[in-house]
Amino acid sequence: MAFEVERVREIAERVALSSGLEVVEVELRGGGKARMLRIVIDKPAGVTHEDCANLSREMSTILDVQDVVAGSSYLLEVSSPGMDRKLLRAADYERFTGSRVKLTTRNPVAGNRHFEGRLESFENGRLTLDLSAARKKFRPVGDAAQKLDIELANVEKANLVPEI
Repeated sequence: MAFEVERVREIAERVALSSGLEVVEVELRGGGKARMLRIVIDKPAGVTHEDCANLSREMSTILDVQDVVAGSSYLLEVSSPGMDRKLLRAADYERFTGSRVKLTTRNPVAGNRHFEGRLESFENGRLTLDLSAARKKFRPVGDAAQKLDIELANVEKANLVPEI
């Protein structure tokens, strides 16, 4: 039986839901004896060490009994997304509207692929980024507008920018 990321995600979401947690990301990295199954969780009030430990304990038991990660051994890591959390799904963009983000697009927008600004809105698969307070290297070239509309499908990578 090969590793099925969606099956692991389904199990993790079921377990996380019972504790009021959200599964942000599931990935299997490495190979052979150095495989690591990483599950990233979150909740509105923030994830505690206890949340991670509890989910790890429950997931370990279920994954081993159901032999979901077949083959050689693996290390299970359960963690919070951190302050620079990745934005992966449309729901993430909706939830973090108003937050500062740094993103890279697949195709250039206004002559650039790298942007930093405030996520002003997200509707119908399009996000509006307010670049007015961004550092110079993340602004579009030329006299482009201070607000930029970007299709979610064009976003290659996006992360929150911690505001302390």
